[in-house]
Amino acid sequence: MTCRACCPAPPARCRQPGRGTLVLPAASHFVSGIRCHQYPKSSPRLTFAHAAKHTFRLASTEARRLKVRPPFLHWTSVRTRKISSCFAYKATGLHNSLNNDAIQDEFDSERSASPFSVAGFFSRMSFWWINPLMKKGYRKPLEEKDIPALDVADQAGTQYSMFVDKINAKQSSLFWVIVSCYKRDILFSGFFALLKVLTLSSGPLLVKEFINVSSGKEAFKNEGVVIALGLLLSKCLESLAQRQWYFQTRRVGIQVRSLLSAAIYRKQQKLSCFASIKHSSGEITNYLIVDAYRVGEFPFWFHRTWTTGLQLGIALAVLYDAVGPATIASVLVIMLSVLLNAPLARQQQYFQKKLMEAQDMRLKAMSESLVNMKVLKLYAWEAHFKSVIEHLRELELKWLSAFQLGKAYTSVVFWASPALVSAATFIACYFLGVPLNPSNVFTFVAALRLVQDPINHIPNVIGSVIQARVAFSRISSFLGESELPKDQISMEHCVCSQYPIVFKSGCFSWDSSGNSNLRNISLEVKAGTKVAICGEVGSGKSTLLGAILGEVPRTEGMSHVCGKIAYVQDAWIQTGTLQENILFGSNMDKRRYENTLRRCSLVYDLESLPFGDRTQIGERGVNLSGGQKQRVQLARALYHDADIYLLDDPFSCVDAHTAASLLNEYVMGALSEKTVLLVTHQVEFLHAFDSVVVTIDSLFNYWHFERLHTCFIAEIEARAGLWDAIM
Repeated sequence: MTCRACCPAPPARCRQPGRGTLVLPAASHFVSGIRCHQYPKSSPRLTFAHAAKHTFRLASTEARRLKVRPPFLHWTSVRTRKISSCFAYKATGLHNSLNNDAIQDEFDSERSASPFSVAGFFSRMSFWWINPLMKKGYRKPLEEKDIPALDVADQAGTQYSMFVDKINAKQSSLFWVIVSCYKRDILFSGFFALLKVLTLSSGPLLVKEFINVSSGKEAFKNEGVVIALGLLLSKCLESLAQRQWYFQTRRVGIQVRSLLSAAIYRKQQKLSCFASIKHSSGEITNYLIVDAYRVGEFPFWFHRTWTTGLQLGIALAVLYDAVGPATIASVLVIMLSVLLNAPLARQQQYFQKKLMEAQDMRLKAMSESLVNMKVLKLYAWEAHFKSVIEHLRELELKWLSAFQLGKAYTSVVFWASPALVSAATFIACYFLGVPLNPSNVFTFVAALRLVQDPINHIPNVIGSVIQARVAFSRISSFLGESELPKDQISMEHCVCSQYPIVFKSGCFSWDSSGNSNLRNISLEVKAGTKVAICGEVGSGKSTLLGAILGEVPRTEGMSHVCGKIAYVQDAWIQTGTLQENILFGSNMDKRRYENTLRRCSLVYDLESLPFGDRTQIGERGVNLSGGQKQRVQLARALYHDADIYLLDDPFSCVDAHTAASLLNEYVMGALSEKTVLLVTHQVEFLHAFDSVVVTIDSLFNYWHFERLHTCFIAEIEARAGLWDAIM
């Protein structure tokens, strides 16, 4: 898989028609942040003073243009969900096209700047900036081009870059690194969470005062009007604070999910060979889809953890003001509910961990079955693998049922708590002789909502915290796995070296704690030479190429590689046209492209295709034969013009005639001035190479050929154990 750095041009200032504020066009959309190594710099921002200056002008202009009334606060529930979905769509969206970087740049240039990035204070508070999109969605179904460009600060590339800077500077746990990245946003959303709790808690007190005024206990003239207006204002602030709390935490959650997805993707590209064995593709898929999502949900539930306790404390204070000592009964019921669920929390964490492990195993089995479906059909293994997957599903359902039963038990206890609190409090009032009048009864009933809301959320808070903790642990464990050492091979991008590949007494092992797969390797490959590598199956031929690439850890000796490397092993075909798979994002050079097709014996194949090289080759090249896929892979390597070519058995999928043509036209012709190391079992081609490496039990013999005689070929074949293969 290739990566290309995106370097968008700096945004220029412009003024939108019909707007009274300067707009800064956002940089071109950086899709998911996992395909590029460089990230766009933050664009200039409007200062707060400048935004405040034009806020009212912007609001009035928008109102006249859209012919709508200012949005009321109760609209924000629907708006918040739509806004969050827009951020999620843009921050985590993936594109499948091979040339999607250029397409995306052109696509984003046709769209306006992000309305959120240029919106003023009141526009953001009231979600006024979403009006144009809502109006467009009312008129017609929304398409991708209708969604505004994403703000630079919300792009996954920007978030991942910030995450890397923080984790390199602090070297602390994943949790605290994420907290340090978003502490400002967390505090900002926490302010709205606190405001929501305070405005909600003021309701029973205002109701109590209003009842006192209606009973003739008016402290000053028009006190009732003031209390009614205060109640209206508190409800408006409560709605505003709640929607801003939800929106800000969901936005932070999507940013966290995006950076974790990028971090997991980057990590799996750099995993050491031993670490790659420990984490299957199904597990990594779970990290991306399940664990990253649950960590992304945690910012919202984080505020729920402390607001639940705060709101419960305020509610008990209001209850004490209303019914006095009878509040002790309420406290006892609440404490009893919490104590009944305390032992279950640890058990729920254990169930969640086992559930994720069972899910990993099921996804691994399903992905392997789907990828190798042709083999299953060929050997009639469908029934066996079906039973294996069903067994794993039953195991997953076992742990899922245990977790959900525990969650149901917790929910029943806490949902019954408000009724028990109410009953216990009134019984205590009866025995303690607390007088019940309209003032304290209505205050008590209003305060029950304050008690009911946090108690009902306790099961969800406990479950979400447990799930986030398990997800943090799994992702941290994966991101902490060992990587391929960067300094085990001296890699230099130079072409002037006389010996681009030099090994001296090198020992290499896939597992650093085990025996060496290659021992005492001493090798010097001169620039422009052709080296054949042959030997028995499992003798270390592919491992030698992996050592040159730097993918096999070196345990002893010295290794030096100089130049740009092209590696051809298994054919890796993307969905798209044949031309896109050969160019692979590079610019078209017609002459070089046609020469590549001719050298790889693809001209005849293109003539048989309905649209030539513009033919769609299907999912993973399903419409191509094995030999055609291999030649497309060879064509891609040739077109990208490397200095060193590592070819791992490139003739295995083609017939003898095509293999001979590829040897003459491709290896000895197109790569005549390149350094080539080719693994092969076809010993009839050995005479064409300058040198031959024969691997035997992780050791190898190295011969230079100047005049290759028949008897010498026989000696090499005997040493390699290949005599029976050619008789």
